Parts: sequence; structure tokens; C-alpha cells
Amino acid sequence: MNGGTPVTILSGSLGAGKTTTLNHLLSNPGGRRIAVLVNDMGEVNVDAERVEAGDDGVAELSNGCICCDLRDDLEVAVSRLAREREFDHLVVESSGISEPAPVARLFTTGAASAAYDLDTLATVVNAETFRETLAEDDLVTTEDLRRKRPGQAERTDAETRPLSDLLVGQVECADVLLLNKCDLVDEETLAETEDLLAALNPEARIVRTAHGAVDPGDLLGTRLFDVETVSKTAAWQRAAEHAEGHHHHDGGADGDHDHAAHDPKAAYGVDSFVFRARRPLHPERFAAFARDLPDSVVRSKGTVWVAGRDDVALFFSQAGPSVRVEPDRQWMAAMEESRREVQRRMNPDVEWDDEVGDRRTELVVIGRGMDEDAVRAALDDCLLTDDELTVDSESFANPFPELDGEPIAL
Repeated sequence: MNGGTPVTILSGSLGAGKTTTLNHLLSNPGGRRIAVLVNDMGEVNVDAERVEAGDDGVAELSNGCICCDLRDDLEVAVSRLAREREFDHLVVESSGISEPAPVARLFTTGAASAAYDLDTLATVVNAETFRETLAEDDLVTTEDLRRKRPGQAERTDAETRPLSDLLVGQVECADVLLLNKCDLVDEETLAETEDLLAALNPEARIVRTAHGAVDPGDLLGTRLFDVETVSKTAAWQRAAEHAEGHHHHDGGADGDHDHAAHDPKAAYGVDSFVFRARRPLHPERFAAFARDLPDSVVRSKGTVWVAGRDDVALFFSQAGPSVRVEPDRQWMAAMEESRREVQRRMNPDVEWDDEVGDRRTELVVIGRGMDEDAVRAALDDCLLTDDELTVDSESFANPFPELDGEPIAL
């Protein structure tokens, strides 16, 4: 912490209750002078409390709080606020169809880091629809935002992608998860939703709310954000790192893989494991596997080695029914020798195999009521057999992207 003004970034899908939560904070700031930076001030009910409204899109309220309309670039807006206004805490509303990480970087490594300290990443979750949204494969685009908030679409960097993927991304990076609209669902649904949230982000603090009525202390001044650990809070990241410390064994024709620690069912009602292999996946069988995952698999993510794409490490990301695969990096084993040796010296911890180099599959799988043995067996069946290893892999039909290719959805 550098002593700057603390910042809370508030994320959440459209309809989760971000605006209602912001309204509540502005009306109940807990003795703080809060500046709230929103995408559309017209949606925030500040008229009754407004005492001054300037041409710069800033409304000063009678309780000392400030509500600001995001008219400029975000970096310009927060820098101007720091220069021209006095307040105790800044709350930034993140777009409903983007992940908060790019906004967070502005306050950790960008120009705004000199004046601000990132305090809390909070995500509002709709208790009524979270599980259903996770099970859908609806796409969200910048056009969706344009229809929701005219004139705001240009301010998001979101691309066409499954809504469930965006939702999981918002959950995985949060310090605080506000489970909103709890008054609309029964206790069993709430408990199951909390299980899923805890499975996706075991470190997050889960707070139940109704009508966005959150205690300001749950969002402001928590000091929960930690730049050193934020990338490791997601369950898939934690499971992968735990597995990294285990001894790996060779498994012959079935490939090799090792078991990661499981989050106890008693804690989250969820299992997780890491599948690891040092032989390639058959492109057609693996694509079929990805398209037909059981509903019990909530999340899977990691690096995969696909036959016929032997020069590229592919990044695999699944949330509910949505699956995306994109080129991540070139395998060192596929590099020209001099460059490969430089990379190996720079990355001495990379596990190197004399036959396949650094090529591998390492896939974290998280599920609820999941039959781990069945999922492992299905993944094993995706690996090339000994006979297939002797066949030219270019002969396989291959839907996966090449090194310079575009991401695909399966």
C-alpha cells in the first residue's frame, strides 16, 4: 500500500444488482466520502440527494459523496478526480460484459497507481440466475452493451464470447462475492450457489445481500486485494500449483497423469483434479470430449498438447457448456535450437523430456458430483495410442488453431 486513496472495483453481470448496490453505498457510505464512477449516471438514483451537478458529469451529494459519469477514458477520469475532488474512497463500476482485471491493472501498474491503492475486487452475483447462466452457452457481444447502455459500447474491450465464461472470470478474480437477490431463492439454492462460488474461488469472502443492501465495511477498506496472490485465488490455479509439487509418473500407452489434492466435499461439495499427460491428444477425440462434457464438470482450464499442432501450446478454457481454445505460446521443443537453449536457460524449472521436450497436457478439472474416474478415463481415451503415434499427425482432421491462428469455440 502506498498511502493513496483506496479503490473498490465492482463487477457483475447485467442484472446482478450492481446499480442497486451502488445506490445503497451512496445512501449509506458509513461516514465516508465516496466517489462512485459509473458507466451511466442516469441509472443511479442520486437526484434526491444531489446538491450540485457540474458540466463535467460529476454530481455532489448532500452527504459528501460524489457520483461521476464515465465520459472520458477511465485513466483520464480517475486522474482528474484525484486532482480536482476530495474523497475517502473510490468505487469504480466495471462493465457487465468485461472482466475487471484490465481495470485493476490501471490501479496497480498504470498511471493511477501513484494516487490510488487498490483495496477490493468485488463481484455481484445474481443468486436467482447464477447456476442457470453457468449452464447456458449464450454469447455476449459489444452490441448487447450498446442496447443496454447507448453510447457506452466503445468503452468495453469485450469480444464475442460465452456469457458463462465472462461470469466465471468475474468470480475467479474477486476478493468479495456479493450474493445478491437472496430474498428471491430458497436456502437450498443459496447453499448450492455458495458451493459453486467457493469451488471457483476458494479464497473469496461470500456475503449474502438482498436489494444490494451491503454493509459498507464489506466493500470499503477491506484491504483484501493482494497483487501477489490475486492470480492464484482461482480454484483451477491453486489445483495446478499443488499438482506441480507432486512427483509425476509415466503411464505408457495411457499417458501419465497425477492426482492433485481435492477440496473436501464437506467444505465445498466439489471435487477437483489435474490431468497431466506427456503424449498428444487426438484432435477429433479431444474435440468430441470437449463438446460433450458432463454437466457435473463446472470448470476446466489449462494447457493442452494436440497432435498435428506440435509447435503450439494451446490454452483450453471451459465454463459450463462454453469451451474456448486459443494459441498460447510456442513449445520450446519446436523452436530453432539456439533459441530453444536460450529459453531453457531462462526457464530452468520447466520439466524437460528427452523425447517430447516441454510438450504436455496439464488440465485442471473442477466439478460438482463429478465422476472423476469416468472423466479421467475419457481423457485417457483422447490420447494417441501407440499405433497412432506412428501415423503422420497431419493426416488427422483438426479443428484446433495453429500458432498464429484465431481462438475457436467448440
